[in-house]
Amino acid sequence: MKNNDLHGNAPDQSEIALLLIDVINDLDFSEADALLEQALPMARRIVELRKRVSKNAIPAIYVNDNFGQWRSDFRSVVKHCTDPSSRGAPIAKLLRPQEDDYFVLKPKHSGFYSTTLDVLLEYLHVDTLIVTGIAANICVLFTANDAYMRDFALYVPENCVASNTPEETSYALTQMHRVLKADIRDSAEIDLTNIAGIETARRRQPRRSAGC
Repeated sequence: MKNNDLHGNAPDQSEIALLLIDVINDLDFSEADALLEQALPMARRIVELRKRVSKNAIPAIYVNDNFGQWRSDFRSVVKHCTDPSSRGAPIAKLLRPQEDDYFVLKPKHSGFYSTTLDVLLEYLHVDTLIVTGIAANICVLFTANDAYMRDFALYVPENCVASNTPEETSYALTQMHRVLKADIRDSAEIDLTNIAGIETARRRQPRRSAGC
């Protein structure tokens, strides 16, 4: 996984980035079985999206909890979560990071809170984020909210996020679409080859305040 090494194959400049929120997860908490049931289909869709993202030279950034293990690095977290004893292993194995991916460890719900994500996105010249992962109504929502506050254009594909229940996911997606102006279309419908041009045209349109 790419950290301070600038000699990998990941793009060092891109207007778009894919965020994978908490997909490397041991799911060691109550109601985790419900989340696993919802998240497995999500993970398979993210795998397909990742293939398309890679073909279009779009960087992938893992934004992940460290489960309170402050002496651990991300490689240790991956090793722990892909162990057969981990409830989250089926998802972690599907979405195991590649050597040229980026990663950010977060202490709280939002990927921006007390992390290096701002600095990394500035370094990459990113202005559009495709946000995926779990849980849609918690860490994905909090991260998307902070991204919106920083004027990033947002895509949150409805088939690439999950919560404990479909109802919770639907509510979160509705909020992100209405309040954060996120595009929530199915991942297969996102035109990755023209996404930069689409967002440039959108940004030129006058922005209307939704009020508070």
